[in-house]
Amino acid sequence: MTLDPVETNPQHYRVVYENDRVRVLEYTDRPGDRTTTHEHPDSVMYALSTFRRRLHSGGRERDVEITAGTTAWVPAQQHYGENTGDTPSHSIFVELKEARGTGGDTYLGPD
Repeated sequence: MTLDPVETNPQHYRVVYENDRVRVLEYTDRPGDRTTTHEHPDSVMYALSTFRRRLHSGGRERDVEITAGTTAWVPAQQHYGENTGDTPSHSIFVELKEARGTGGDTYLGPD
């Protein structure tokens, strides 16, 4: 059974870019929408809208309110969530494919 959010929740997640180092996902939902359990690797999230969510993970729940324009580090995790606000959620996730501490060469810009 896969926990890839694009497969478990295709109505909310779609791949907008992917290469061998990152996968970029767009996430959208409406008030009252709920995802099923899925997982993310270490990621960076950029909020395109302001929204409220309740996140459920490991038997715990946490309410968050995110403002449009917020960028946040999201450590690898397994969870499900629900839109508890009155506005749609719209976010971009940049999922890292490398394990922590395996940086490779430093990029110095165009040749």
